[in-house]
Amino acid sequence: MASNAIDQTRRMLSLVTYLRERPGARVEDVARAFGITEDELISDLDVLPLCGTSFRGGDLLDIDTDGDRIWWHNPDDVAEPLRIAADEATALLVAARAVATLPGLRESDRLALLRATAKLEAASGEAASASARLSVTFESEGGVFADVDRAISERRRLWIRYYSPARDEVTEREIDPIRLVSVGHTYVEAWCRRSEARRTFRLDRVAEIKVLDEPSAPPQVELRDLSEGLVQPAAEDPEVVVEVGPGGRWVAEYYPHDSAEELPDGGLRITLRTPDPSSLRRLALRLGRDGHIVAPAGLATSARDAAREALLAYDGAA
Repeated sequence: MASNAIDQTRRMLSLVTYLRERPGARVEDVARAFGITEDELISDLDVLPLCGTSFRGGDLLDIDTDGDRIWWHNPDDVAEPLRIAADEATALLVAARAVATLPGLRESDRLALLRATAKLEAASGEAASASARLSVTFESEGGVFADVDRAISERRRLWIRYYSPARDEVTEREIDPIRLVSVGHTYVEAWCRRSEARRTFRLDRVAEIKVLDEPSAPPQVELRDLSEGLVQPAAEDPEVVVEVGPGGRWVAEYYPHDSAEELPDGGLRITLRTPDPSSLRRLALRLGRDGHIVAPAGLATSARDAAREALLAYDGAA
C-alpha cells in the first residue's frame, strides 16, 4: 500500500542522512533498505531537490540519479549553520504562537512548542518584536477538534449531531473515532455505530458533540491512503451512469470514474461508483441542460423531482 504524506516525510528525512553517508548509492539498494519500490524512491528523489535550508531556492539539495546510482553534489551545504532571515523568523514565530493556542494541542506538545518559540525569539532579535504585532485566528471548529482529539487520546466514544448536505438533514450518531485527517478541511475518520461502517465526518459540519464515558472500540480496519483524495469509491459501491454534453465534460475530471465513453454530440457517458448515490442529485441540478442521470432509474427520477421542485419554488417567488 502506498504510504501517506507523513510516512513519506519521515522517510525523506532519513533518506537525507542515508545518502550523505553513501555517495553514489545504488537505487535498488536504497529502495531495499527503506522497504519501498524503486518507483517510490524515484518519486522521493524528485521532491528532495525542492528542499533545503532556505525557501528562496539558493540552498536547495542538489540530488539527482541516472536511474542506477544516486548522487548528492552539495552535501556539505546542509552541514552549515542555519541562518534565518527576518521574514522567515517572523513567519515561524507567528505560526508557532498561533498553533500554541489550539484547544486540541496536548499540554506536553504546547510546552515543547513554547520552549522552541522562546529560543527562536532570542535568536531573531528585531524580527521577534515585529512578529508580536501579528496574530492568526483559527476557525470555530477548534472546540470540536479538541473534543475529538481528547476522545482519540482517551479512547472514548463520541456522540455527535451531524449535518449532511447530501441529504440536507441533521442526524444523531455515536462514533468511535479512529484518526483526524486534513484534506482541504479537517475530518475525523470513525466507526459509525448507526451505519455499522467506517465513515468520515467534516468537523465544521458537527452541530453538537459530547465525549461519552463509554470506551471507543472500533473494529480493526486498514487505514486508507488519502493521498489521492478523501472520496475513494470501492468496487462494491453502487454504480451510477451519467450522460453529459460538451459543457459537462468537467465531471470526468473531478469525479473518480470507471469509464468515460465518447458520445456523438461531443459529450460523455460516465460510469462511476459512490457509497451514497443520492449525493449525486446535487450534481444533476448543477449540470442543468449539460447532463442528466441515466441509471439507476430511481436516482434519475429523484433528480428530476428535485429539479421540478426547484423550478416551482422560483415560480412561487415570482
